[in-house]
Amino acid sequence: MEPSKNCDSCKCDDNHQHDAKDGHDHNHDDVPSSIKLNDDVKASRETTLKVAGMDCADEVAALQNELRPIKGIKEIKVNLMGGKVTVNHDDSVDEAGLIKAISKAGLTASPANKTGGDDDADLERSRYYRQMAVWISGALTGIGLVLQWTSVAPAWVADSAFFAAIIAGGWFIVPKAIGALRRFSLDMNVLMTVAVIGAVIIQEYSEGAAVAFLFSLSELLEAFSLARARKAIQSLMKLAPETAMVKDGDSTREVPVAEVEVGTIFYVKSGSRVPLDGVVTSGNSSINQAPITGESMPVEKKEGDSVFGGTINGTGSLEVKATKAYSDTTLSKIIHLVEEAQSQKAPSQQFVDVFARYYTPSVMVLAILVAILPPLLLHWEWMTWIYKGLVLLVIACPCALVISTPVSVVSGLTAMARRGVLIKGGVVLEAVGRLNALAVDKTGTITEGKPRVVKVVSEAESDEKRIVSIAASIDSHSEHPLAQAVIAYAKEKGINFPRSTNYQARTGRGAEADIDGQPYFVGNHRLAHDLKVCSPELERKLAEIEAEAYSVVVVGRKPNQEDKGEVLGVLAVGDEIRSNAAESVKALHAAGIKQIVMLSGDNQRTADAIAKKAGIDKAMGDLLPDQKIEWVKAMIKEGKHVGMIGDGVNDAPAMAAATVGIAMGTGTDTALETADMALMKDDLSKVADAVVLGRKTLGIIQFNIVFSLVIKAVFLILALIGYTSLWLAIAADTGATLLVIANALRLLQTPEDNS
Repeated sequence: MEPSKNCDSCKCDDNHQHDAKDGHDHNHDDVPSSIKLNDDVKASRETTLKVAGMDCADEVAALQNELRPIKGIKEIKVNLMGGKVTVNHDDSVDEAGLIKAISKAGLTASPANKTGGDDDADLERSRYYRQMAVWISGALTGIGLVLQWTSVAPAWVADSAFFAAIIAGGWFIVPKAIGALRRFSLDMNVLMTVAVIGAVIIQEYSEGAAVAFLFSLSELLEAFSLARARKAIQSLMKLAPETAMVKDGDSTREVPVAEVEVGTIFYVKSGSRVPLDGVVTSGNSSINQAPITGESMPVEKKEGDSVFGGTINGTGSLEVKATKAYSDTTLSKIIHLVEEAQSQKAPSQQFVDVFARYYTPSVMVLAILVAILPPLLLHWEWMTWIYKGLVLLVIACPCALVISTPVSVVSGLTAMARRGVLIKGGVVLEAVGRLNALAVDKTGTITEGKPRVVKVVSEAESDEKRIVSIAASIDSHSEHPLAQAVIAYAKEKGINFPRSTNYQARTGRGAEADIDGQPYFVGNHRLAHDLKVCSPELERKLAEIEAEAYSVVVVGRKPNQEDKGEVLGVLAVGDEIRSNAAESVKALHAAGIKQIVMLSGDNQRTADAIAKKAGIDKAMGDLLPDQKIEWVKAMIKEGKHVGMIGDGVNDAPAMAAATVGIAMGTGTDTALETADMALMKDDLSKVADAVVLGRKTLGIIQFNIVFSLVIKAVFLILALIGYTSLWLAIAADTGATLLVIANALRLLQTPEDNS
C-alpha cells in the first residue's frame, strides 16, 4: 500500500512545494511511554523533568512504578530518547516531590528548563565514573588471567584481581538488580548478578569477572548510543533563530520566535535563517531549503511564495508574513517526529530476556524442591539431595547464555569499525542482519550533494572556453551555489576569466555585467525569455537538458540599442550521481535487499532519472520530511525490515522511524546523531558489507544461544538422574562460555574490504 503525498496544494512552477502534515500517533507494545491514571479528572498542571540515567525500558518501568502510586498524578509521559518525563498532576503534587520519587528508582531528575550547573556536572561525573569502572574491570580481568595462566604469583593474587574486577564491573549493575528485585522482576541485571554471585560462591572468580566486565561494557555502549541520539534534538533546535525581526509600524523590533503570532510581518536579512514558516509579501531571493526539503538546488522566492523556518536566505532581503506559530512550523514538526520515532526505539525484548525470566527462577525453585522434598517426604539422605540441589543452582547460573550475545556484538562492532562503519549498539547490529528493504535519500546519498557543471552546449559558434570565461567573470561577484559551481568548473578546466564590471544581480533570474565594455548576462531559462534571446532551437536544447534533470545556465550577450543580443551557450548544472552508486545498489540486491526505494525532496523527474541510472527499484519525489516518514512506515507495515539512508536534517525523522537509520559520513550532525549506523568513509558499498556481516553476527548469536540452552538442558537432566557433579557442572558451564566466546571471535576474522 502506498501512502499518499497529502499535499494541500501543488504549484507547478520551477519547484513543487508542499505543506507539512501533522505527526502521527503510535502504539507502544512493551513499556508504554504514556500512562493515564485518571481519564475523568483533568490535570491542572504539567511538569516536565530531565531524567539522567534513563537508558532502557527497565528504567522507564522503574520510574513509572515510583510515580504511579502518588495521589494527584493523572498522567505520566516518558520520552526515553529525549531523557524526559512529563507529569500531569493537580496542585497537591509539586516538582520537588516528583524529583524525590524519581530518585527512588535510582535515577536523577532536574527541571527541564535548567541547563548547566550542578545537575549537568553531576551527570558528567557519573558518566566518567561509569566508564572508568568498566575499563578498570576489563584491565583487572586481564591482569588476573595473565597471573592465573603464568603462575608467577600466588593464586590469591589473581583471585584478588578477579574479585576487584567484579566489584568494578558490577558497581552500576547491582543497584539496578536490587531495584528489579524490589519490583519482583528478574531482568538481565539480576541474571548477571546471580551469575557473578554463583561464580564467586563456587570460587570461579575469573568467570565472574568476565561476566561482570562484558555485561557492563555492553550496557555502557547502549547508554552511549542513546546519549548521542539525544543530541540530535539539540542540533535541530539550533537550526532556527531564537528571535525574529518583526514589523512594528514604521520600525522593527526583535521578538522571541515563540511569541510571534500568525499574521505578523517579519524581515529576513540576506544570509540569515528564516525564523518561521510564512509567505513572502515583498522582496526576491534564493533560499537554500536543503535543511528541510532536501532539495539540492536553492529555490527562488518571490511575493506569494512559501518559506520554511530554518532555511537559509540568499543574497536578497525578504518581508514575510507568518502563517504558522513556532510550535506548528515544519522544523518543529521535524523535531517532534524525531522525538516520537526515537521514543519507540527502546531496545527490543531479546529472547535471552524472555527465556531467563522463566528459566532462572524455575531452576532455582526446582533446586530448592530437589534439596528438601525427597528427604522430607521420602526420608532420603539429606546431604545427597542438598548436593544435587547445589548442582542445579550452578546450572541455573546463565554464564554462557549471558555472555553469548555481548561478546558476539563486540566482535561484530569491531569488525565493522575496521571497515569504516560505525554501528551504535548490539540491537542495531542484529537489526542490520534482518534488513530486507532500503529507503534512500537522493541528495548527498545517491548523488554527491553539491551542484557542478556537467556539460557545456555551444551556440553561435562560440567555443566552450569563451562561454565558461564569460559566465565565470560575471559569477565571480556572487555567492550563489550555481555561480560557485561555474567558478569551480572554470578553475578545474584552467580557464582564466577577467573580473567583470557594472555587475547587477537579477533576483530569481541571474545577473548582468560588462566585460571589455560589452554587456553580457548569465541566468536561467526565464532570463533568456525576458531578454528575448530565445529561439526554437534554443528551446529544444533547453528542453533536452531539463529532461535530464539538470539546471540550465544560459550565457549570452545582452541586447541593447545597437545589438539585439544572442545566446553564446548553455551550462548544464546538476548534482552528479556517485560513481559507485549503481555498483553499490547491485551489491545491496546481492546481499538480500529485495526492494530499494529512493525518497527525495527534488522533483519527480529528477528522482526518476537518478533512480534509473543507479538501478534503484522505485523513486518518489516532491517529498517533505513527514511524507518520507509515511513511506518508511508503510514499508514497515508490509512486514519489511527497513533501513533508511540519508545525510540531511530532513532525513532524520525517517531515519529514526526506520528499523535501522543509516547516515552518510559527510552528512549533517543531526543525521549522524540520529542514525543507528554511520558510513564513515561515505561509501554506499559499505551498507552491503554491513548487511552481510550483520547476518553473520545474527547467525552466531542464535547458535551461541541455542548451544548454551542445549548444554543447560543436558546437565539439568543429568543432575536430576544423578549422573553429574558440581565439578562437571562448573566445567560444562565454563567450557560452554569459552566455546561461545571463541565462536563469536570468528567475526573478527572477516576479511578487510579492499575496495
